[in-house]
Amino acid sequence: MNQPDNELPVHQYESIIDGILNEGYGIVDDFLSADEVASLAQQLHHRRQAGQFRVAGIGNEQVTVQTAIRGDEILWIDEATATPDEAAFLSRVNTFMQYVNQTCFLGLRDYEFHYALYPPGTFYKRHLDQFRSDSRRKLSVICYLNADWQETDGGQLALYLPRADGSEQLIRVNPTGGRLVCFESARLEHEVLPATRERLSLTGWLKTAGW
Repeated sequence: MNQPDNELPVHQYESIIDGILNEGYGIVDDFLSADEVASLAQQLHHRRQAGQFRVAGIGNEQVTVQTAIRGDEILWIDEATATPDEAAFLSRVNTFMQYVNQTCFLGLRDYEFHYALYPPGTFYKRHLDQFRSDSRRKLSVICYLNADWQETDGGQLALYLPRADGSEQLIRVNPTGGRLVCFESARLEHEVLPATRERLSLTGWLKTAGW
């Protein structure tokens, strides 16, 4: 894969931000090209075959494995050992983070990302991404690496949007390759629904320097 430009068109950044402000979440469908999706998916599988993945846990340290709650396998991306394609993705995320800081003044300082692979039939029950003991996660970011995903494959991201009257609106987002979803970590509960095929993503958080 050729290294991509780090910057997306400004209107895509604005589309994500406007979505978060108006709807509680933002989506852009071309954060990664089809070639970039294929290359990163290939690298995900290569790392998994090399034994670098582990079953994800729950809690702040993610050491407690509870497959009744979540069933994905993950690998945190270390900038020091990232491949050129992985580094290019992180650089693009950093550019987006800086744009958010310039326009929304969120004080974002850092980010963390991991590969996530959900084997067929696995899921992640409804949850929030921000921990009670750690408020640094401000924006949750998911970028999908699934080629030719069909709605019948399942695996949707279910977002529970709170309404002013105390009710909720349920939004289901297909994990289409190249699509990026972004939402406030402390606000939106969400879950990953079971799929009939492997479901791949790069998942992470834009963080402040708080506690």
